[in-house]
Amino acid sequence: MRRSTLPIVSVMAILLMGGLFVHLSAQPAAKKPFTFEDMMALKRIGGPVISPDGKWVLFSAVDVDLNENKRTPHLWVVPVVGGIARQLPGTPAGENGGRWSPDGKSYLYTSAADGSSQVWVTGFDTATGTPSGAPKKITSISTKADGAIWSPDGKNIVFTSDVFPGCMDDACNKFSDEERAKSKVKAMVFEHLLFRHWNHYGSGKRSHLFVVPAEGGVAKDITPGDHDVPPFNLGGQDFYAISPDGKEVAFTSNWDEVGATSTNNDIFVMPITGGEPKKLSTSPGSDSTPVYSPDGKWLAWRMQKRAGYESDRFRLVVYNRGSGQITNLTEDFDQWVESYTWSPDSKFIYFSSEKEGASPIYRLNLAVALAGNKPTGSGVRAIEQIVGGTNDEPAISSDGKTLVFTQLSVRAPNEVYKIALEGGAQSAPAAGPTNRMAYKSNYVAEQLSHLNDATLAKVDMQPVESFWFAGAGGTKVQGFLMKPPNFNKDAKYPMKFLIHGGPQGQWGDEWSYRWNAELFAADGYVVVMINPRGSTGYGQAFIDGINKDWGGKPYVDLINGLDYAEKTYPFIDKNRECALGASYGGYMINWILGHTNRFKCLVSHDGMFNTESAYGSTEELWFPEWEFGDTVWANREGYRKWSPHLFATQFKTPTLVVHGQLDYRLDVSEGFQLFTTLQRLKVPSKMLYFPDEGHWVLKPQNSQLWYKTVDGWVDSYLKK
Repeated sequence: MRRSTLPIVSVMAILLMGGLFVHLSAQPAAKKPFTFEDMMALKRIGGPVISPDGKWVLFSAVDVDLNENKRTPHLWVVPVVGGIARQLPGTPAGENGGRWSPDGKSYLYTSAADGSSQVWVTGFDTATGTPSGAPKKITSISTKADGAIWSPDGKNIVFTSDVFPGCMDDACNKFSDEERAKSKVKAMVFEHLLFRHWNHYGSGKRSHLFVVPAEGGVAKDITPGDHDVPPFNLGGQDFYAISPDGKEVAFTSNWDEVGATSTNNDIFVMPITGGEPKKLSTSPGSDSTPVYSPDGKWLAWRMQKRAGYESDRFRLVVYNRGSGQITNLTEDFDQWVESYTWSPDSKFIYFSSEKEGASPIYRLNLAVALAGNKPTGSGVRAIEQIVGGTNDEPAISSDGKTLVFTQLSVRAPNEVYKIALEGGAQSAPAAGPTNRMAYKSNYVAEQLSHLNDATLAKVDMQPVESFWFAGAGGTKVQGFLMKPPNFNKDAKYPMKFLIHGGPQGQWGDEWSYRWNAELFAADGYVVVMINPRGSTGYGQAFIDGINKDWGGKPYVDLINGLDYAEKTYPFIDKNRECALGASYGGYMINWILGHTNRFKCLVSHDGMFNTESAYGSTEELWFPEWEFGDTVWANREGYRKWSPHLFATQFKTPTLVVHGQLDYRLDVSEGFQLFTTLQRLKVPSKMLYFPDEGHWVLKPQNSQLWYKTVDGWVDSYLKK
């Protein structure tokens, strides 16, 4: 009996185990914590534009090759109705800045396929969504071409190139470049300020606008002279546009005598063939990003009122091209207007705007706004929010029925989305498979591109949680918290306390490749982020609250937020906390060094250490002169009041210092001074120095080293 029983039991056990194996194999694979390599595998998407026939969306996606230490952009298309996105044929050099021709039968882009960035045009089959014919090179300018746009009549292409203001043709520019390259003398002579900017020294060149026939030919410089057209900017919407009839160009330029102290960008117009520019804007602050209405009656742009203040509120104004009158459309809207686009009937303007850690899309009713922003009898208001979440780059179809845009969250980088503008208000959908948060919206947003879904599906992404508390003076301040993967509410976790830069910036439900909250949390940390005084998204008065008060109310806001988090979330181990910040965040880390010892460690990246020396080594002088009040010699005490270096005798917290040699916003000497001070005081410290990076660490392998070094430093103090 026993002999017969044992085999039966064994067989049953094997069958049961086999069933268990089958059951387990049917379960989805467990998600893993997010890694740096996962982040580098993600495509960086932007620039969506709808084809004139409304069938296709053209956009760019940047591939990162960690082994080759490079980033390469390529163009993609996806059907507006939804479907599979396809990469358009390209070259190893990459393609960028895709724009449809007015008839939709071709698209332009810039590429260095021949070794130098030039404008190219490729035909497009609107039926199949594929290129037709061989690419055609439109420009062959020695100084390279960038930022190309079509004229609406299809006759011309306008682009930018950096040229010597004294040269009248390309031969002169080419000769000057070659002579400079051959010279064994690399010395430079400066005659005015702003001789270096962000990460490069001036070469004596200026950015100018050029026009070239759409079929190719000789490009003409239409903005000659010793001014940059457009002025330097950190990306975003174009600083120039072409009128609907193709005859006029509007552009942004700063003609003030001392560019280092001026934010006074202005809007100019001129014939597309060249001629004397006419200044339209009148504000003493910055005016930029002009966009014509499709009917040609209006020219819109973003305007700041206050001179010398780069973080004044960006309002939206329109210029009546018939009467010459300028009207402010958003004076009663206490948020910054970011990227925007006109509806094809010229009745509405759609724009993104930061608000409380997100960036919704709004619709402005032009008629109501022109009437003084008063609701109509039917209750129609000038501005309404139509899409929640964090969005940018809105673009609308020629029939006005579809709006496309990019959307991101803390759990996923940009993808292309759309909303159908017809059909009335609908309720927002629940969070989808890409782990995006659900926000209140008047229209349902549908994801069009899915280039990063496969990578994100394998990793454990945590949502960001919002909380509010009383900051300095009882003012409401917002903070955000992220839990680590596989969170256990009964456990105790170390905390990374992040402080953002700007100082006019924000944390929230948004993605970052440089300071990625998911990556900071992935190895078992709670991440806390506070938006103190000076942060955007809470009204201009909240932003202005940091002016001339860098270590005052913002510091109290941060500490109060830290206190609130410790009391509210019992899983935070308040004995294991490290604070990290860059730019203004780096300044605040340096300020914290001299004002509290509650953190076990600190990370100071590109921070201001000595406000007096920083004034003499920075380039955009309007910034310190506004933030601290006047020049350093005219108001020395205003600078010294908030200088971290004067509190060095109180430094005790172990600190990692990070700085780049090419950072001209906050010179590397600030990092050297801090590290020298820490070493002489025998405070445990280390410095990570990048000889080939500026204010941001951008090279893939440098970024990898940055995360490894920063995380290693924090681990050494919080995970002993």
